[in-house]
Amino acid sequence: MPGNRCVPTLQKTYDMLKASIAVLFQAMMTLYASGEQLYLNARSGNDANAGTKEQPLKTIGEAARRINADDKAGATTVVLSEGVYPLMETALFRNDKYTAKDRLVIRAEILPDDTGWTPQHMPVIVTVAPMTLTPSDGEEARGLEIEASHVTIEGLRFSGSPVYYYIDGNQNRRYYPIWRDGKALDDLLVTQCLFAGDVDVLPIRVAVIANGHGLVLDHCVFYHCQNPVVFWEAEGGESHGNAMRNCLVYGCYYSGVWTTKSTGDDFEFHHNIIAGSNTGWISEGSHHYQQHDCIFMQTTGTIEIEKDQGKNNYLQLKKGSPGVDLKAGLFRE
Repeated sequence: MPGNRCVPTLQKTYDMLKASIAVLFQAMMTLYASGEQLYLNARSGNDANAGTKEQPLKTIGEAARRINADDKAGATTVVLSEGVYPLMETALFRNDKYTAKDRLVIRAEILPDDTGWTPQHMPVIVTVAPMTLTPSDGEEARGLEIEASHVTIEGLRFSGSPVYYYIDGNQNRRYYPIWRDGKALDDLLVTQCLFAGDVDVLPIRVAVIANGHGLVLDHCVFYHCQNPVVFWEAEGGESHGNAMRNCLVYGCYYSGVWTTKSTGDDFEFHHNIIAGSNTGWISEGSHHYQQHDCIFMQTTGTIEIEKDQGKNNYLQLKKGSPGVDLKAGLFRE
């Protein structure tokens, strides 16, 4: 009978509607849990856009301005598509609303362990702003200045600065891709990032230099930087929660790692390779750090770096090179 045939149809429609509502609810909950998201695209973006995936921003500076003006509680994720992001001025992040649970995350859209990732997918950040003159140190420039706690920087590539300055005939350039000044700040995670400099062409003075606590470098590559990292000073005289793990430092022509007298004894250091640096480790003060599963080589020795730009492990250890078992490099898997 016609009436009987309608019952299964209505039931099917009801089930489909119920399933759709569940999917919509799950999507809303996921969006709520992830907090605000800002998308950047160096090619198609526009800083007048809404910052959605369909209407991305163009510059990191605009993302920083919007984040600093946002007082709504919750996490923020800045997603960068592949491309080159020139910084005409320091990108300053200084919102104090973030927590260990609700973080500020600045990350690549595709990460090294994602399916289909290649080095060409890494967003490239280069500072082209004029450097600021400081009488004692000469010229310096900062790329990302992180004056906030609970921040993650993930999957980005930082190039050296193309800005040249000479004082009395000598090069005097200090470029810092990631800088943190606040001595009371805590929890800055830099992970799966690549820093590539050059002593003569695109120098990096210190790839990551940070006051405060909780500076963690994880699965990063530092290639021909002057210094990869300085664990700087902290409020109270001693910092805590710092770490450097699974990092590859190659050809850094001053030091492989630099800890100051403020770097506390809980400093975590393991599964790192430091090769080809003039000094393996500069340690100020008297400390008792524990380190394990590391390779230190004053010269490059038998460590081999992949130079083929078509390979996924470009500027990382060649397959078969000593040290591959330490998993020092961009890949966690």
